[in-house]
Amino acid sequence: MEIRAIDTRGLDWTGDALAIGLFEDAVELTGDLASLDEKLAGTMQELISETEFKGKPGSSAVTRVGSNSPIRKIILVGLGKQDGLKLDALRRAAAVVARSAKKERCKTLALSLPIFNDDASSTAQALAEGIHLALHQDNRFKSESEDKGPALETVDLLGLSGQDEAITRAGQIAAGVILARELVTAPANAVTPITMAETAQAIAHEHGLALEILEREECEKLGMGAFLGVAQASDLPPKFIHLTYKPEGTPRRKVAIVGKGLTFDSGGLNIKGAGSGIETMKMDMGGAAATLGAAKAIGQIKPDIEVHFISAVTENMISGRAMRPGDILTASNGKTIEVNNTDAEGRLTLADALVFADKLGVDAIVDLATLTGACIIALGDDIAGMWSPDDALAAQIAQASELAGEKMWRMPLEEKYFEGIKSPIADMKNTGPRGGGSITAALFLKQFVKDTPWAHLDVAGPVWSDKENGYNNSGATGYPVRTLVNWVLGNN
Repeated sequence: MEIRAIDTRGLDWTGDALAIGLFEDAVELTGDLASLDEKLAGTMQELISETEFKGKPGSSAVTRVGSNSPIRKIILVGLGKQDGLKLDALRRAAAVVARSAKKERCKTLALSLPIFNDDASSTAQALAEGIHLALHQDNRFKSESEDKGPALETVDLLGLSGQDEAITRAGQIAAGVILARELVTAPANAVTPITMAETAQAIAHEHGLALEILEREECEKLGMGAFLGVAQASDLPPKFIHLTYKPEGTPRRKVAIVGKGLTFDSGGLNIKGAGSGIETMKMDMGGAAATLGAAKAIGQIKPDIEVHFISAVTENMISGRAMRPGDILTASNGKTIEVNNTDAEGRLTLADALVFADKLGVDAIVDLATLTGACIIALGDDIAGMWSPDDALAAQIAQASELAGEKMWRMPLEEKYFEGIKSPIADMKNTGPRGGGSITAALFLKQFVKDTPWAHLDVAGPVWSDKENGYNNSGATGYPVRTLVNWVLGNN
């Protein structure tokens, strides 16, 4: 599929389907739209009337135009209130249009949508992202593809001529999101610590990143007792992945992205019981998947920022070698941890990964993890939690997430809650009281970063959706690859 930015007006375009965006408070056809409707023998106004189209966000209507028309079908898409228009509304509208055009078996499509805040570049990128992500179909594990209709061949973004670079960037970012989606979607017998390392190798080879994979013995030498404590029950070897993107010349900044990489979480000896969602625990590597997705995107975009992509990857399984409740582990910074719940394993792997990242001398660290059910209770399925003691870094991430349309909310890092995870026989426990569980998890991670500006993202909710949602199909969403890329580029 080719996405093109052209200057052609809707009045002059010819092809299978023309999509028109209409605001909720301005559904009337005036100016060029009135002229277009006249050219189409009143088809648009008839469609608005017959479907009672109101321009609500996410709404759409489609109809065939007369046989002598240069346009075969018209698609109307709602944009919501004009004064509340956000960039993500255009991204979502493009996704709605792309799905509709595919359903209508169109090969050529044009979008006539408003330009957000006179920013043609951001608008073109958002529209192209929405199209790419809405049309992604994962048929890897089906015996026959369900995607049997004709594919969209050409999509024209009208009135956005000269934005080819933005469209290219959208494709690069979408490729990273799709990689993250496919890693999270794949079952734990397909995505293992070994295959995650192989994925990192492929990214390094294709996009010129440096790669270091630490095996168990090397992790032992670095004293990664927390990570290896989780890994010791699995028959599969743990892999500590460190991908590095370095620009030509001196980088403006150096940052690290650390993703939780549990390719399957049984809960360990505190095994997940009935109703726990154990069958979904293939997605407990959603943080690592997004980290690798961001690496794929950054490797193509090539900003002048040095970026380290890190994940301590393993399974949390049960065997005679499994760590036990009550065991004490020693992390690579010397901190001791009493394991009072083996199902709070992600923070143990992140502990050693954060110590590793902190020693790289970077300017900022962001970790992301499907860490706690408590965060879902607090914020629901669509919003991630963000914790950071650094206001400037938190503001950067919030701005990046707004641009991406990936929702998150800054949560309190209440220091006195650390009392709840103090241990009488070690430096800390790996879980605390039920109340404030996502906060104590963040406070636990904070113990493994010294002075580097750091932020923690709990993405347990939004990495997966049980229903089609905007540009996300049901299943893995690829959250928050776009936020991470925007954060890196925002420092550019």
